[in-house]
Amino acid sequence: MFNKILIANRGEIAVRIVRACHELGVRSVVTYSEADRDSLAVRLADEAVCIGPAPSARSYLNIPSVISAATITGCDALHPGYGFLAENTYLSEICERVGVTFIGPPRNVIESMSDKATARRVMRDAGVPIIPGTEDPLPNVERASRAARDIGYPVILKAAAGGGGRGMRVVRAPEELAGAFAVASAEADAAFGDGRMYMEKFLERPRHIEVQMLGDKHGRIIHLGERDCSLQRRHQKLLEESPAPNLSSRTRDAIAKAAVRGAKHMRFHNVGTFEFLLDGTDRDRFYFVEMNTRIQVEHPVTELVTGLDLIKWQIRLAAGEALTLDQRDVRFTGHAIECRIIAEDTERDFMPTGGTVDVYLPPGGPGVRVDSHVYAGYTVPTHYDSLLAKFLAWGQTREEAVGRMARALDEAVLTGLPTSIPFHRRVLQDPEFRAGEVHTGFLESRMQPVLAEAS
Repeated sequence: MFNKILIANRGEIAVRIVRACHELGVRSVVTYSEADRDSLAVRLADEAVCIGPAPSARSYLNIPSVISAATITGCDALHPGYGFLAENTYLSEICERVGVTFIGPPRNVIESMSDKATARRVMRDAGVPIIPGTEDPLPNVERASRAARDIGYPVILKAAAGGGGRGMRVVRAPEELAGAFAVASAEADAAFGDGRMYMEKFLERPRHIEVQMLGDKHGRIIHLGERDCSLQRRHQKLLEESPAPNLSSRTRDAIAKAAVRGAKHMRFHNVGTFEFLLDGTDRDRFYFVEMNTRIQVEHPVTELVTGLDLIKWQIRLAAGEALTLDQRDVRFTGHAIECRIIAEDTERDFMPTGGTVDVYLPPGGPGVRVDSHVYAGYTVPTHYDSLLAKFLAWGQTREEAVGRMARALDEAVLTGLPTSIPFHRRVLQDPEFRAGEVHTGFLESRMQPVLAEAS
C-alpha cells in the first residue's frame, strides 16, 4: 500500500479521495489553487500545496506544478480524480519517470481511449459493436461531406480528442455541414488543443448506458453492472441511476459482456467505464461510444447497489493488490439515483453562477447519501465546474429510491445562489421519468416547455 497520495483535483471528488485515504491509513496531500485556499478538501487533507492562481491552466492543468507538489511532499502515488488531468497521458508518463504511481489504467489504455477514432478501431477489433462512422479523423469539410453521404443523415460530429459535449454537433442536412464542422472544430481546438473531428451516425432518442469495470494487474476483470445516464442537457449528465430501468435481462447481460470483452482485449486494469448508446428504435441494439479511463462523477450509484468502495479499489489496484472478487461475488441490491446539484440558474438557460453559500442543510435519513465540498460561508468560485453536491438515494425498488430522492430534495436547504434543486424536483414529478421512459433528448422534449414557461 502507498504511504502518501497526492490528490490532483478539487471539489467533492478531492474530499471523497481524502476520506478514502484516511480510511485506508494513507496520508493525503491536496493540491489547490488560490481560489480554493479555503476549500473543504484543504481543511480535511493531511497536507495541502498551492499550485498556482485561480485559472485552471495555471494551476490544476499545470503538470510541472502538480508533479513538483508530489515530489516535494514525498508522495509515492497521484490520484487525478475526474476532469482536469485525469486522462492525460503525459501526466501518466511523467509520473512513471519520477517514480510516482499514477492511479488509473495503464498509459497505453489511456492513450488509445483518449482518441475516439482509435477507440473505435480497438473496440471493433475486440468484437464490440460500434456506431457506423468514420475510422479516421476528418481532415476537412470535403471529406466530411463524402462521409456523411456514405453514412446517411442525420450524423453527429465529435471531437477526436475529447468529450463532455465539447466539439460536438448534430447535422441533419447537407447544407448544415460546413458551418457545423467549422464551429465544432474550433470548439474542440479551444477545449483540447486538437481540432480534429470524426463522424458517426446520429441515433434518435437513444439511451446512454454505461458499465463500470474493475481490473487488476494480474489479468482479472469484472463488471459492476450498468448505469443509465440518459438524463442530460447538451451532453452534460444531470441525473444517473443504477440499474437502468426498463432494460431487458438479455440486453443487460449482452452490454456487460461486451464491456468485459473490450477490457480484456486492451489488457485493462484499475477502474474505468464503458459507455454505450442503446438504439431508441430497437432496445436490444447497442453501440460502443467511448471508454472513460478514470473514476466518474456518478460512481456512487454503483457503490450503493454493490456495497463496494470504488475509490479504495482504485488505490488498491494501483498498488498492485489482486481483486478478491469474482464476477459471481458481485451482488446487486436495490436501486440508486444520483442528482447533480449544480450552481446554475435553471430558469435562465442553466446560466452558471457564483456567490457565497448562506445556509447549507444537506438532506439525510434512511437511504440518503450526500457527496459535497460545500459548507455555510463557502464562496463558490466561477473558474471551475459548477458541481456543488451529489444527492443520492437508495431504495429496495426504483419507486422507493425516487420517493426518497424527492424527500431529500424537499428537505435540502442551500441558499445564497441559484442551484438546480428546483429543476430536479420537477424532473422527479414527470410521469415519463417515473415510468423510466428516459432518453438523451428527454429534457428538451419534456422539460424545456416547463422551463420556458417558468422563465
